Amino acid sequence: MARDAGLEELLREELGQRPGLSEKAMFGGWAFLLNGHLLCGAREDGMLIRLGKGNDAWALEQPDVKPMLSRGREMQGWVRAGPEAYGNDMLRKRLLLAALNFVEGLPPK
Repeated sequence: MARDAGLEELLREELGQRPGLSEKAMFGGWAFLLNGHLLCGAREDGMLIRLGKGNDAWALEQPDVKPMLSRGREMQGWVRAGPEAYGNDMLRKRLLLAALNFVEGLPPK
């Protein structure tokens, strides 16, 4: 899986210089972590967003947002947003805010 430099830059701009934010290569793409917890990622097949188990129903109702699959298995609490979804400024911001709210509530690593 190839990286998507444009999406990576878009996520950097949205997330800003937040304390505890880090980045690294992961899952064949580029991952963004907050305080050591996976937050979101960018790959050529879309933006990965961690919403937490039971928090993703609203997101899955949005256009071009699907459950995240890993090796054919659905990853509970994670969604994959395609170009139509992450290209929509309001939806992208809403997805990232929901991910931040979830991950900020996790215990420190």
